[in-house]
Amino acid sequence: MPFVKNIAITANKTPPIEFGVLYMVGNGGNGRLGTGNTTSRSSPVQVGDEFSHVSITAGHTMAIKTDGTLWAWGWNESGQLGLSDTTDRSSPVQIGSDTDWSYVSAGNRFTLATKTDGTLWAWGLNGNGQLGLGDTTNRSSPVQVGAENAWYGPIMTTNAASSFAIKNWNGEYGELWAWGWNPYGNLGTNNTTSRSSPVQVGADSTWERIGGRTFFMTATKVVISTDPFDYGTVIGREIYSWGWNLFGQLGQGDTTDRSSPVQVGFDTDWAMVASSQNHTLALKTDGSLYAWGDNFYGQFGNGGTTSTSSPVLVSGASFYWTWAGGNGHSFGSDGASLYAWGINSFGALGLGDTTNRSSPVQVGSFTQLSVPSEFFQQGPIYLGDGYAAFILKED
Repeated sequence: MPFVKNIAITANKTPPIEFGVLYMVGNGGNGRLGTGNTTSRSSPVQVGDEFSHVSITAGHTMAIKTDGTLWAWGWNESGQLGLSDTTDRSSPVQIGSDTDWSYVSAGNRFTLATKTDGTLWAWGLNGNGQLGLGDTTNRSSPVQVGAENAWYGPIMTTNAASSFAIKNWNGEYGELWAWGWNPYGNLGTNNTTSRSSPVQVGADSTWERIGGRTFFMTATKVVISTDPFDYGTVIGREIYSWGWNLFGQLGQGDTTDRSSPVQVGFDTDWAMVASSQNHTLALKTDGSLYAWGDNFYGQFGNGGTTSTSSPVLVSGASFYWTWAGGNGHSFGSDGASLYAWGINSFGALGLGDTTNRSSPVQVGSFTQLSVPSEFFQQGPIYLGDGYAAFILKED
């Protein structure tokens, strides 16, 4: 794989947006692949085109098209598709007729989304207040969260009934807010109290991106220059983690839970971070890939299965983007080709079989991955439990 340089300080900028064809692979249960049936696939299958963003999780899929319309399919037990019912769908169905949706995040039986006017919307399961509506009542269609229109930044939902969003986003960074279930301090609010309305995490306003799928979270915070010659310029990036830490997935060198964000090491040359159920992947500015947490399925990609509670270099990796998801899926891209490793349940790695891999293996012959979505939240790859989605550039 070719060496990719100098990606960190440009990674936080809003990139040019290209849209493309959506492919999905893996577990087809409840129609989550959008292929019109519930058949699982071990090789990628095309679902549609003109998609700008997709989000998947434990069984339902949400997507935004280039015209700003919002689409849903898959599992719908708690109304998480936003279609005013609880019927599963095996093909994409449009939610309402609005054309101003900007970002969407699918959690475990619930969904968050933002509109171009900065409003935040939620629907689905709400037993732990994860919708942020001040109660625990489920909703089967989109409901606005509060009355503010300051939600222009990245949003993130988890499989553990918690939600995160960056508020007062200036195009590069903003404040971190959280709500929902908080048994391990995973909201980052320095306690284990659950919240049914958004609460700010600390007082910092330099949060950039959020990652995490269960009871632990990772996030990047930008380093801003105080030099008079480039004052206010983003000159670096730090990684923070908090919450559940049974497998050392926080990268703190131990297995102690944290209830507020703690920096991972002292480095400021990180480019991005991504987390699954039990492991974390992170890229540095020189394209080198690091991993920590659980490595039972070879999800580090270093050819072994030894776990670690501190960041370790994944030998020979040189990526432009990386992703971690499900209970041990890992993907990476050198800017063109796509690579996969880790657990391969339901064929979610897209390699035509269900064999686990402990080293990166190229997925097909794809060489036209799309650029990231508007907020560089995950790039063109979206990972759920036993399935994956990715977007290719249109010809």
